[in-house]
Amino acid sequence: MHPYRSHTCGAPRATDAGLTARLSGWVHAKRDHGGLLFIDLRDHYGIVQCVFAAGSPVFAAAEAVRPESVITVTGTLVAREEGTLNPKLPTGEIELRVDALVVQSTAEVLPMQVAGEEKFPEDIRLRYRFIDLRREKTHRNMMLRSNVITSIRRRMIDQGFMEFQTPILTASSPEGARDFLVPARMHPGKFYALPQAPQQFKQLLMVAGFDKYFQIAPCFRDEASRADRSPGEFYQLDFEMSYVTQEDVFATIEPVMAGVFEEFGEGRAVTPAPFPQIPYDTAMLEFGSDKPDLRNPLRIADVTAQYSRSGFGLFARIAASGGIVRAVPAPGAASQPRSFFDKLNEWARAEGHGGLGYIVYDAEGPKGPIARNLEPDRAEAIRVACGLNAGDAVFFVGGKKDVAEKFAGVVRARLAEELDLSEKNAFRFCWITDFPMYELNEETKQIDFSHNPFSMPQGGLEALNSQDPLTIKAYQYDIVCNGIELSSGAIRNHRPDIMLRAFAIAGYKAEDVEARFSGMLNAFRYGAPPHGGSAPGIDRIVMLLADEPNIREVILFPLNQQGEDLLMGAPAEVSAARLKELSLKIDLPPKPAR
Repeated sequence: MHPYRSHTCGAPRATDAGLTARLSGWVHAKRDHGGLLFIDLRDHYGIVQCVFAAGSPVFAAAEAVRPESVITVTGTLVAREEGTLNPKLPTGEIELRVDALVVQSTAEVLPMQVAGEEKFPEDIRLRYRFIDLRREKTHRNMMLRSNVITSIRRRMIDQGFMEFQTPILTASSPEGARDFLVPARMHPGKFYALPQAPQQFKQLLMVAGFDKYFQIAPCFRDEASRADRSPGEFYQLDFEMSYVTQEDVFATIEPVMAGVFEEFGEGRAVTPAPFPQIPYDTAMLEFGSDKPDLRNPLRIADVTAQYSRSGFGLFARIAASGGIVRAVPAPGAASQPRSFFDKLNEWARAEGHGGLGYIVYDAEGPKGPIARNLEPDRAEAIRVACGLNAGDAVFFVGGKKDVAEKFAGVVRARLAEELDLSEKNAFRFCWITDFPMYELNEETKQIDFSHNPFSMPQGGLEALNSQDPLTIKAYQYDIVCNGIELSSGAIRNHRPDIMLRAFAIAGYKAEDVEARFSGMLNAFRYGAPPHGGSAPGIDRIVMLLADEPNIREVILFPLNQQGEDLLMGAPAEVSAARLKELSLKIDLPPKPAR
């Protein structure tokens, strides 16, 4: 017999009764029933009950062993007696009557329990992540992650994609976040950058003629933590294709995404392909966000025209000054008490806005403070624009466009929550398309790229030369699921002349572009196919499937919110000798005065 196990702990079944077995694992839990001692033995595959009789020569050793110690037990598999079956366990019809026990490793007193569902502070969980990973829920999340990646990889290969690994040590690239820099010892004063994404390399693979590429790519960005964003590093399904239109990219990735969510969604509804396509401008109008949650049925309407020159002075002045007024419907809210409307008004003020005006429509017509000062025909036009009926209400947000439309999106989400309107147990996908190529930097008043600088502008070189830059759209697109952005992608700018012109509009000199992107520009000068791709985030996909509110719950060894690895002690100071070897000196900022 094997020195450690003849079976895994999840393998024994009632049909194995009578067999001699050897099992190894962690002591998950112990129960002393007087003449009998029960140990639940756990390994990666499951849990099985082991029984030690009081007269057994190994009883004392079993009694002394601590939880999470690693043991090997040998004995006979026996069917459990009626009344002692455990239907919650696959092994619940059988147990091991132990004859021999070997303690392979003794556990010290635990900083956190593995058995049970007790919650522990995050710093404890991350400092002892190897213990936290033994816990059922955390272990299950990591297995889900592994299985999702396996499924994605299979689906991409089945579509003819080839998997390649791109460099980790590379040059800095303007991806919208800070780079992590690595000093180059053999080139004093120079640095590598860890890739924010394999953007340039995957485009070079298309220029090299590989046609369809993918990888489960690590990406590194020096940015702050959020619930749906891990600080430091993350993984994405990075893929690129040659000779494709935007629609070809959509048709390629939609069955992968829908298939994975159907496979691991445990019966939750999934948007079938093709996914809805929502232009950016429409998304900002109807949802107040470029990451709309389509489980929420509410649609925002623009009612600026209805308030222009109206009797309701506040919104009339906003419309006259070039601002906007957005209407967020609240179906069925007319039956809510006055306190419902007052609470939302106070909430809006707490969010930094002037309040939240509203109109209630009942069988007799429009009611409320705004309705008393608004012409009846205008109130009726608002009702029609919002698709409201008697018994419904509508809330209003007014102000500068960029502020008001985003807050209208926040109000939309709050109303769906308050009125319990959102669809349950569903994954609702959409594409956001036609992003602006450029945006105006409010601080510098200069034109910046609004999304990916390597995207092809709609209209090509002619649009760049003849249109107002702020009106130019790009072949850029995002996949959004349940209000979370899973992927950004684009049809790429594969022509040097268009790229140089696009960067010039954003204030980059040709020589600077040539210096920063010489590798890609030179490659494009030797024949580059039209190409495009996308990069859905692995961590966010698993977070949604696991129904976890925080992305750290689906990452094996995550950093904390401050970007620290509490388990390995990173980041850490470096010795003076090592700094000298790297030609570096530390110039720390002064400590703040107390």
